[in-house]
Amino acid sequence: MIVMKFGGTSVQDAAAIIRAAEIVAGRLSRAPVVVVSAMAGGTDALLRIARAARERRLDAAIATINELRERHLTTARQVSGISLETVEHEVQSQFAELENLARSVGTLGELTGRSQDAIVSFGERLSSVIVAEVLRSRGIPAALADSRTFIVTDDRFTSAVPDMQETTRRTRDALEPMIRSGLVPVAQGFIGATAEGVTTTIGRGGSDYSAALIGSALGAEAIEIWTDVDGLMTADPRVVQNARRIRVISFAEASELSYFGAKVLHPSTVLPAVEQGIPVHIYNTHNPSCEGTLIVAAPHPSRNLIKSIAFKRGVTIVNVTSTRMLLAYGFLRTIFEVFDRHQTSVDVVTTSEVSVSMTLDNTDRLDAIRRDLSGIGEVTVEREKAIVCVVGDNLKFTPGVAARLFQAIENTNVNMISQGASEINLTFVIDESDVDRVVRRLHEEFFAEVDPEVFA
Repeated sequence: MIVMKFGGTSVQDAAAIIRAAEIVAGRLSRAPVVVVSAMAGGTDALLRIARAARERRLDAAIATINELRERHLTTARQVSGISLETVEHEVQSQFAELENLARSVGTLGELTGRSQDAIVSFGERLSSVIVAEVLRSRGIPAALADSRTFIVTDDRFTSAVPDMQETTRRTRDALEPMIRSGLVPVAQGFIGATAEGVTTTIGRGGSDYSAALIGSALGAEAIEIWTDVDGLMTADPRVVQNARRIRVISFAEASELSYFGAKVLHPSTVLPAVEQGIPVHIYNTHNPSCEGTLIVAAPHPSRNLIKSIAFKRGVTIVNVTSTRMLLAYGFLRTIFEVFDRHQTSVDVVTTSEVSVSMTLDNTDRLDAIRRDLSGIGEVTVEREKAIVCVVGDNLKFTPGVAARLFQAIENTNVNMISQGASEINLTFVIDESDVDRVVRRLHEEFFAEVDPEVFA
């Protein structure tokens, strides 16, 4: 049994959905479970609807609902052979529910996390209806499976955390009978529900995580992530024209890359899979013959020190300086309690005897954080920074890597450096304006020659 997750661009229109159906048809012998995202741009449109309703701009909200309805109906009508009456009835029913939700938010003028999740969930719910019907029209015995009945989460709306034990139990109960009877379940990524049945979402990009949760629960032989690129690359090809595809990479390396800017998969995707030793494949729906990237627990060693270079723009540095820090215990705990209180994560941390520097990519609560930190020490903020991360097996214990790296970018001002926390990651912070030049120089330095067993 395999899990096949199709991202937003893989279900964005009729042609894409037909292409996905053909790919599923080619894997019927492996008992696939299909997981789908919302159509590309669908989640953003639903968020616009939610915000417009909150601001009591109901005309704008309804207009966007109508545009989204027409897009889904047009997509269905462009596929020959489907039961159009069935699809249209379900799509219209869901949009009627969505419109009622928007009107309720508009009446109150308040958008709670619970209401937002209810609205945003329609992206995956609608796309799965169309995908399932297209599969059936191609002779594939597809059956809709509502992820909200088996992906069980807490009530942290907009970023809910799955209850792994209950999710595993319910996933098996819901999907195993379908699979045994020869059906192809079509489930929704990104969405779940509390134990009481209230709809939740598990964060942007969470469809990958959903696929991994389902694959882990069912003991899948593989998890396939179908997207619009050929796989993980040695660098962003929009920055480095001669970037190479990575044929095989470790779970740990892929997780570091995704966290620090590689957008091909969600950072949490690998967690349930690595615990079960399930390989993850990244494939391109536009180029299904490409072997993609294979993510495994322990790949064959590479002759190249570096597997890939990732970066994250839009980073802000927060510096806290205080002589009270010198020889004092509990100081760092006091600082991080501030970030915990404001539910803001920190990416990179460096310390000296009297100061701590931290990077943030979410500055929504920066003013409040800064006020709280000012009671601890002097606070300064540096904006328009970027994190650059080089990832490779055993970097921490390979002499000369840092020397080669910083010699390659010797004319660049480096604000922060972090190495040692991870054996496979060397991270540094630079001015955002230097990112493209730095990434290209590093690629020239470390990928002049490549191991053909690892790179294509």
